[in-house]
Amino acid sequence: MLLGVVSDTHGHSENALRAVRMLESLAVEQVIHCGDIGSEAIPPLFAAWPTHFVFGNVDYNEVDLRAAVRRAKLKCHDRFGELELAGRKIAFLHSDDESRFRGTIQSGSYDLVCYGHTHVAKAERINNTPVLNPGALYRARRHTIAIVDLATMEPTHVEV
Repeated sequence: MLLGVVSDTHGHSENALRAVRMLESLAVEQVIHCGDIGSEAIPPLFAAWPTHFVFGNVDYNEVDLRAAVRRAKLKCHDRFGELELAGRKIAFLHSDDESRFRGTIQSGSYDLVCYGHTHVAKAERINNTPVLNPGALYRARRHTIAIVDLATMEPTHVEV
């Protein structure tokens, strides 16, 4: 199963659409958005997949964003999300709450932790837990997303 991971759209629909086209071309089966959605126009762009959203530190309009996610028949996890996909337990959050972010990684409870906030694409292992930042779709030198093959747990960053 291929999982798409995006973050930090900040309401920038044009870059989000480029990401959606890339996700379509890569045939992902589900998508995670790691926060800083930024606009009610963003969730419907991801309606082709089961997409899971969390809020970031600049998602000030959480009520409206939550409603937009639900109207698109997608899933809003508020500030912290957990999923089990293809037998893998996945956590996702924005990482602006450093204590919660570190605690999630250090818990050892997850096969993958995805996060946003830093606008820097990164994949690393911390205490044997794969930790992935897909990068950002706005306010970044390179606009990137990530794809994770859940069978192998291999992440790939892709420029959009």
